[in-house]
Amino acid sequence: MQIDVVNSNNEKVGALDVADEVFGGRVNTALIWQSVVRANAAERQGTHATKNRANVSGSGKKPWKQKGTGRARVGEIRNPLWRKGGTVFGPQPRSYEFTMPKKAELGALRAALSAKVQDGQLVVVDALSASEVKTKAAAAMLKKLGVDGKAVLIDLAPDAKLSQSVRNIPGVAIVASGRLTARDVEQADRVIATRGAIEKLQEALG
Repeated sequence: MQIDVVNSNNEKVGALDVADEVFGGRVNTALIWQSVVRANAAERQGTHATKNRANVSGSGKKPWKQKGTGRARVGEIRNPLWRKGGTVFGPQPRSYEFTMPKKAELGALRAALSAKVQDGQLVVVDALSASEVKTKAAAAMLKKLGVDGKAVLIDLAPDAKLSQSVRNIPGVAIVASGRLTARDVEQADRVIATRGAIEKLQEALG
């Protein structure tokens, strides 16, 4: 299949042949979902914590003898059954990160890219760069490319000036093709990629 290549003014300057199995395959939504969940889980801080009976401040002395008082037996005032006692099985600091097979991650990225191609939301440009660090100019360029909301810009190595220009635009992110994930593609309303980035992705996902 062929995808049109445009310049920064959204004028066609050529065409790019891409592999059907990479950009025109079946959209496996379950695989995309799993990849997005994995990426979200990896970013969770997991710093939640509660005090158990070992961490609660208080004496460890037995309040009264075991038998003969008529009261319930108790070992310490930090007992979880008592007010201000420890918490039983409360949340503790942990990592929510888990891994997916590499082939599954690549499959999710293929499916996400195929979905954007089918929806007409993938735009291939000849280059993504800026002559100066200016948010207004970058926003005007993105508007010409059809960006109206969330967008991800993909390049082999993101241009430093363009990166600084778009970082203040809400919902717009610039990513190197080697670090692109299915979540980056799925969450964007518009995917803008350079010719070089598409060729590199095709090589990696083919």
